[in-house]
Amino acid sequence: MAATETLTAERILEATEEVLRRFGPAKATVVDVARALGVSHGSVYRHFRTKAALREAVTERWLSRTEVALAELTGTPGQPAPEKLHAWFATLFEAKRHKAGDDPELFATYNVLIDENSGVVDHHLETLVGQLRTIVEAGTQEAEFTAADPEATARALFYATARFHDPAYAPEWQRPAIDAEFESVVELLLRGLRP
Repeated sequence: MAATETLTAERILEATEEVLRRFGPAKATVVDVARALGVSHGSVYRHFRTKAALREAVTERWLSRTEVALAELTGTPGQPAPEKLHAWFATLFEAKRHKAGDDPELFATYNVLIDENSGVVDHHLETLVGQLRTIVEAGTQEAEFTAADPEATARALFYATARFHDPAYAPEWQRPAIDAEFESVVELLLRGLRP
């Protein structure tokens, strides 16, 4: 790190991702992060009081990238709810597949970190279900969907599509037939929502 660069939480998180990619979650240490930044480990601890807090922040940062992309889609005005719902699931699937395929070391690391930080993951899942609920509510108001309980419907949709976003299914995401299977499932769900 150049002497003129300010040490920020964001820079620490970027360096932590690189260290996790290089060493994995079992071997990566705060000292490794500090070394990558050219600072003392005490400087890192001034931003993140514990190693667990640092790992939690990295996990939250990673998950929030998907949340932001989906929130933009959820808030797009004028798009019919069925199209928006399809696009939301397609974006989620592609984001997860992209993370798993393009950076398998970091994806595997995040799966370990996600297991350690269930509060972060629980919040992430609630955010995603909340976005789905927003789409279902809009579709119901526009008479494009029938959903007596938008919250329960959103949860059902989320769990029905787990194969296309739950990291446990990542090995299947590169199979040739996966895109056709995704389309079949989403189309079935959309048919079930129509009045």
